Amino acid sequence: MASAAPEGSQFDARQFDAKMSELLGADGQDFFTSYDEVYDSFDAMGLQENLLRGIYAYGFEKPSAIQQRGIVPFCKGLDVIQQAQSGTGKTATFCSGILQQLDYGLVECQALVLAPTRELAQQIEKVMRALGDYLGVKVHACVGGTSVREDQRILSAGVHVVVGTPGRVFDMLRRQSLRPDYIRMFVLDEADEMLSRGFKDQIYDIFQLLPPKIQVGVFSATMPPEALEITRKFMNKPVRILVKRDELTLEGIKQFHVNVDKEEWKLETLCDLYETLAITQSVIFVNTRRKVDWLTDKMRGRDHTVSATHGDMDQNTRDIIMREFRSGSSRVLITTDLLARGIDVQQVSLVINYDLPTQPENYLHRIGRSGRFGRKGVAINFVTADDERMLFDIQRFYNVVIEELPANVADLL
Repeated sequence: MASAAPEGSQFDARQFDAKMSELLGADGQDFFTSYDEVYDSFDAMGLQENLLRGIYAYGFEKPSAIQQRGIVPFCKGLDVIQQAQSGTGKTATFCSGILQQLDYGLVECQALVLAPTRELAQQIEKVMRALGDYLGVKVHACVGGTSVREDQRILSAGVHVVVGTPGRVFDMLRRQSLRPDYIRMFVLDEADEMLSRGFKDQIYDIFQLLPPKIQVGVFSATMPPEALEITRKFMNKPVRILVKRDELTLEGIKQFHVNVDKEEWKLETLCDLYETLAITQSVIFVNTRRKVDWLTDKMRGRDHTVSATHGDMDQNTRDIIMREFRSGSSRVLITTDLLARGIDVQQVSLVINYDLPTQPENYLHRIGRSGRFGRKGVAINFVTADDERMLFDIQRFYNVVIEELPANVADLL
């Protein structure tokens, strides 16, 4: 790999790092505090017995790196900014922190978690419920595309935790169906994603309605400087638990590229790989909703079984398709970035980037779908001449070398 960046390279590592150090420089030191204690077992964290039972029942044995550092400061009520790559257990970190601190005798909403997509909100709700199974936690996911009346009914019956997308949560607060009086924990998951797009104002609006003394947790795999800047506005001396960008390695995920001379030849390449895809569960990423439909038709036209999901489908359809995929009755899922962060299917061990992502950060979220929590996985990137610059950016951003795909791909899985 040549070290000079190709002409017009989008991602400027120096600028990124300069902006970061400026933010964390002189006055940054007063803003963030660091937290260095590491707990190498869940038992050592001083958690309630029934929470521990839930953690072990869920199948966790030993805390991941972020859990070893991140659960305890959150349990102590500190504001936290936690960054770690996808699939390392961020969700269980803040779920444990919330579950540890709830007053179960008080059936009022005490914690609010926001996520950028409905799928991710529902995924968090599931983890929260599972970990809090022995505590009797009441959790509700407030997301768009579902009945407002039903949401109102469940909220008025009383819950301890609300997980949701910003639009619906703000709506519930505005209608006073969700009462903020007892909320004392506020978590933003995939904060970079929420702050980088249209949710910024809604998050501010929600924050304005919450009680002044509130614990804030910000969790994300990537923390662009803009996201950190915003956190200053509503956090109080947060503890920063950070995995540096060049440590955002995707341990255990082998990454390859296939040179495809022309866009039109990607389909042949994919069909050649289809038998390999179906041995395991795989996710194929493309960059647009229309292309999801197009590729799905082409694959089905060749008698390959595939499922597809994207943001234009209604919630119900998306749920059914994800259920099929999770149960293994469909083994190949074609989707866009929108859903990259909400898919946590334990069995996915192969991710194909039919199109390279348009942002280097999204690469992490996509391929973090495979090999979650230390399992091994494979990522294959289709690269046309136009994509070479992006592949270069990705390799530099994550400090990886993405080699050409060997012939024996099936043996890698």
